[in-house]
Amino acid sequence: MQEITVRTRSHTDFVNIDGPVQKALDQAGLSEGVVHVFVPHTTAGITINENADPDVVADIQQVLERVVPWKGGYAHVEGNAAAHVKASMMGFSQTVLLRGGRLALGTWQSLYFCEFDGPRTRKVWVQAMAA
Repeated sequence: MQEITVRTRSHTDFVNIDGPVQKALDQAGLSEGVVHVFVPHTTAGITINENADPDVVADIQQVLERVVPWKGGYAHVEGNAAAHVKASMMGFSQTVLLRGGRLALGTWQSLYFCEFDGPRTRKVWVQAMAA
């Protein structure tokens, strides 16, 4: 298993992690298989979505804030309940195929680390397994 570090810049931040994940895979030396990408945090998640138009990420962030506003009268006394809910909605892992030593993502797809309680320094765990 490889561990990568992601530094987020703002309270809510989507960070493209294709490069660091690919670097971790290069170190693993596999050419074909399955890659599991896991976020070990309860206020951050991971998703796969479009990388060509940054408005897509902005739209996702806007919808999540509208559906789960930061100030929503939540019972969680720590004050970051919205971050927990958004992270659960996005999910904590993604599985991607590995083909020719590269992430087998679609033409417009990228992996995004989704920060909901930042800025912070976070971890992402990457595990590649042979097919």
